[in-house]
Amino acid sequence: MSDITKATTFMLLSTFSLSLSGLMAKYLSEVMPISLLSFVRFLLPSLFLFLFLTFYKISKPTREMWKPLVMRAIFMVACQWCFLTSLQTLTLVEGVVLFSTGPLFIPLLEKLIFRTKIHTTTIVCLAVTFVGVVMMAGDWSQFELGSEFFRPALLLGLLAGVFNSGSQVSLYRASKTSLTPAELNAWTFLVAAIIVIPMVVFTSVSAVPDVLESAEKGFVSALLSFDDLRWIALGALGLALFTINTQIFRSKAYKLADSGSQLAPLIFTNMLFSALWQGLFFDDVFSTQQMIGINLIVVASITNTLLAKRHSKTKANQKPHTTVAVATVATVATVVDVAVLDSAAKS
Repeated sequence: MSDITKATTFMLLSTFSLSLSGLMAKYLSEVMPISLLSFVRFLLPSLFLFLFLTFYKISKPTREMWKPLVMRAIFMVACQWCFLTSLQTLTLVEGVVLFSTGPLFIPLLEKLIFRTKIHTTTIVCLAVTFVGVVMMAGDWSQFELGSEFFRPALLLGLLAGVFNSGSQVSLYRASKTSLTPAELNAWTFLVAAIIVIPMVVFTSVSAVPDVLESAEKGFVSALLSFDDLRWIALGALGLALFTINTQIFRSKAYKLADSGSQLAPLIFTNMLFSALWQGLFFDDVFSTQQMIGINLIVVASITNTLLAKRHSKTKANQKPHTTVAVATVATVATVVDVAVLDSAAKS
């Protein structure tokens, strides 16, 4: 089996696990505070990975490795907060579609960070995505100035895609370090969990008055039942395991790939898996306009990814030609010099 075939297999396993983690997150976001859910989502995978690594050697990141790790952790926290918050209002497919626009924003990040040129096709795809988001917002006939036509959850979903692109760029850089995929994700999740702690503390403090009010009305009735707690615990455990599988398989895929653009189109298989879970576990029905909007976003994202892959391949093919041309010029110059010296010697 070739490296690219192995990388493709790992990427599909990653997106399958990602769709299942999205399903678990959809359920947990409706029964847990977002800050606590984010903390659990990062802390549990980190603990499981470090427990697994105790049977092997655990490598500590060097000073150079910490920068991509911390950057990825920051992007992951922002991405998950936006994604989980949007899932409280959006359907699973809507949230996943907006979350999957991450590759579309990678050129924008490269423009801001590395001052690279943005292709016209990227701008067109962004415009099509915006139209798709507007169509997902609802029925145009209900639009009135000052109304809730533009749902804030849609903007949060798009922001999740923006931060997801930053996470992917940081992951590709971090995956090229000497850390194994398990070590890489264990340290990243730990840093992300530490970053979320202030959010959990702030949310807990602000929730104290509500807890006291509930206690006055009946503390026992305010608590969740044992069955509810059991399902929440199982959901949190499943979310942690699926999150680990997603990141481990994706890190392995990126390690085997020559570039991140080779595997980027496969990220969108997450939408297909999520659509399957949507049909099996939820009764949400989309209007024709919303379906058109979702399809516009999917087509724009896939088109931009494929064109980006084509541009990178064209640049890679141009470099050898340039090298050959320079070598040819140098060879001709050497032959001319030898001929001149030979003529001078004969004279």
